[in-house]
Amino acid sequence: MSNFDVKKVTNDCVQWIKDFFEKNGKDCMAVVGISGGKDSSVVAALCVEALGKDRVIGVLMPNGEQSDIDMARKLVEFLDIRNFEVNIKDAVCGVLNNLPFNGYDISEQTATNLPARIRMTTLYAVSQSMNGRVANTCNLSEDWVGYATRYGDAAGDFSPLSQLTVTEVKAIGRELGLPSELVDKTPTDGLCGKTDEDNLGFTYAELDAYIRDGIEPSKKVKAKIDSMHEKNLFKLQPMPSFVYQM
Repeated sequence: MSNFDVKKVTNDCVQWIKDFFEKNGKDCMAVVGISGGKDSSVVAALCVEALGKDRVIGVLMPNGEQSDIDMARKLVEFLDIRNFEVNIKDAVCGVLNNLPFNGYDISEQTATNLPARIRMTTLYAVSQSMNGRVANTCNLSEDWVGYATRYGDAAGDFSPLSQLTVTEVKAIGRELGLPSELVDKTPTDGLCGKTDEDNLGFTYAELDAYIRDGIEPSKKVKAKIDSMHEKNLFKLQPMPSFVYQM
């Protein structure tokens, strides 16, 4: 990771959040979905640095039982921020149980991505009731290969980490003094129970070195990263729209 000045980037990001809220809601709250992983932990900590803890709300959203919910609770306790816990299981089951497919099976993708989209809806429900702005918690590494749910965790009103790799996000977490078990916790997708790297088929270290420094991994891994990046670019682009011409 070449030329990454963690102090400067952390300070610049804090200032960027301040500027965003100055222009887009001077008295608004930052609403952050808290998973217990590094990204939501770092975003919440950055918002506390920028706005003060009284203007940050953490929302925990387990889908039934969440094995690492203690990490999410640890984060909101560590930052001493107001928080709500909203179990989304009934909402997820309500949709899945009422899909009128008449003989068609619910796809694995549907079942996997629905919770992320319901979490997004939950965050906006909290935000609109609490005078808030929803924080997006995606990072560059995951976005690069499309490892986010469109209109789910990829949604938000402001995005502090979307131009920063996993390696850089972890460095900022340490700079902010977050507990190591939050910063260095093995990342999971929160959807199907696998680790990110199991799902991806390569490590974040390989991906980050390729993105930032052009260090190519093995031919097989490079081909996979390039293919995923190309196929998922649509997630990062505005919705295509018909251009009306007189």
